[in-house]
Amino acid sequence: MQANRGRDTSPEMAVRRAVHAFGMRYRVDARPLPDLNRRADLVFSRAKVAVFVDGCYWHGCPDHGTTARTNANYWSSKISRNRMRDAETDHLLEQAGWLVLRCWEHEDAQVVATRVAEIIRSRGT
Repeated sequence: MQANRGRDTSPEMAVRRAVHAFGMRYRVDARPLPDLNRRADLVFSRAKVAVFVDGCYWHGCPDHGTTARTNANYWSSKISRNRMRDAETDHLLEQAGWLVLRCWEHEDAQVVATRVAEIIRSRGT
């Protein structure tokens, strides 16, 4: 697991490039709330929008998530805990007035960036 990147993955970089091309500026791999130990892939502080680019395997994508062949109990438990933590993060951020956007790594980066740009602009920033 040590070799798995926590940031700057290919899908994340594609979304970042596409959002940047729309002229949007953001913080990368940052805590939306200073007292919450969770990091979003893109953070738009003034608009209070946190964007997460979730990996299909690690976050249990319903379309592309797979089952591990070895040590299946451990990995299914791990993915389940990841999903619970994601839901808790969403809830905590929403309670603090943030809008949480989650996308999957298999989604088209341009489509995700368009959605992000529309939301940021609709929030008045």
